[in-house]
Amino acid sequence: MRLSQPKNQPCNQDCDRSLVHHSRLLFGAGLLSLAAIALLTGAAQPGQQPSGGDADKPYLLPEANPLPDANAQTKMRDRQAKQQSFDAANAERKKQLADESAKLLTLAMDLKAEVDKTNKDTLSLNVIRKADEIERLAHNVKEKMRLPDGRS
Repeated sequence: MRLSQPKNQPCNQDCDRSLVHHSRLLFGAGLLSLAAIALLTGAAQPGQQPSGGDADKPYLLPEANPLPDANAQTKMRDRQAKQQSFDAANAERKKQLADESAKLLTLAMDLKAEVDKTNKDTLSLNVIRKADEIERLAHNVKEKMRLPDGRS
């Protein structure tokens, strides 16, 4: 079906010329658009050599290759060292928490066994000592569980 031809009318010679002319214009406009896009895209590519430059030397944009900043590198190394130190201290703290929690559990079970052995009116000196030790150890565990910067 032709573009300018009505459905039920045959196309004459003028109609054919008009369609050919119209399609040539569209084709030419499309080519022109593709050429413009190719030129614009090619001009925007970073890292290409300028047309008048030396062919042997690569052209690099200054913002793509900044000089190393000694202060920034030092700060980055310091941050990495602090992070490693923090990670090592945190791992040690977690290990101590696990050890002290296991010890706390053992002491609490021992205290329960001691209390079960005594009658309801008397407590032995050993039971009171174990309770004090449990209290002290529980306080230490609680302090170590807090975040290193003092937040809870």
